[in-house]
Amino acid sequence: MRIDRFLSYMQVGSRQSLKALFKAGRIQVNGQVIGNGKFQVTEATVVEVDGEPIHYQTDFYWLLNKPAGVISATTDPQKTVIDLLTPADYRADLFPVGRLDKDTTGLLLLTNDGDLAHSLLSPKKHVSKKYQAKIAGIVTETDQAQFAVGIQLSDFQAQPAQLTVLETDEQTQTSLITVEIHEGKFHQVKRMFHAVDKEVLTLQRLTMGSLTLPTDLLPGQYRALTTAEIEALKE
Repeated sequence: MRIDRFLSYMQVGSRQSLKALFKAGRIQVNGQVIGNGKFQVTEATVVEVDGEPIHYQTDFYWLLNKPAGVISATTDPQKTVIDLLTPADYRADLFPVGRLDKDTTGLLLLTNDGDLAHSLLSPKKHVSKKYQAKIAGIVTETDQAQFAVGIQLSDFQAQPAQLTVLETDEQTQTSLITVEIHEGKFHQVKRMFHAVDKEVLTLQRLTMGSLTLPTDLLPGQYRALTTAEIEALKE
């Protein structure tokens, strides 16, 4: 491909602004100053700009700890998860994989890899998602049994889910639980608890497939996936 296309895709600059870099001799390949955007390179070529190597990359993956009050969308009048990215990391082709409600927090994958997103969201794949929630009401063994066989909601039959009680507070009549589901319908966890006459007070996603929310990643922070994490997701 042309070197100006290479650099434009890597967001070094627009093709127009790159002309000034070529003219100033600031772009090199193998120690050779490249003065023309038509110079041919491959995806494996290491191009340097001001001595800094630029490695070609087609797919990008960010693991975000979504805070409350932010919309899981690419564009919205309200603040979105894409707005949390720094200008250096922002790309117009990034999108969240699935949605977390505005008040739901936790693990959210941002990527431009449509094939991976489709695989993670496909109902046929049964990708697990684990949440921690504070529930208004005391979660009982009967509730756990209902979750285990699957709950009938108004528009679909929820698949069996693993509901675990971490602690209960008789004084406040609340429960701290984790629940693992294998689909991701709109408001699903909240609707499942509503079906057993309980309400979700707080909800945080802890895992999605092989990904786990890092304990040291604060709300609003994000990091790139490791090569091992990407490979595990694709498996």
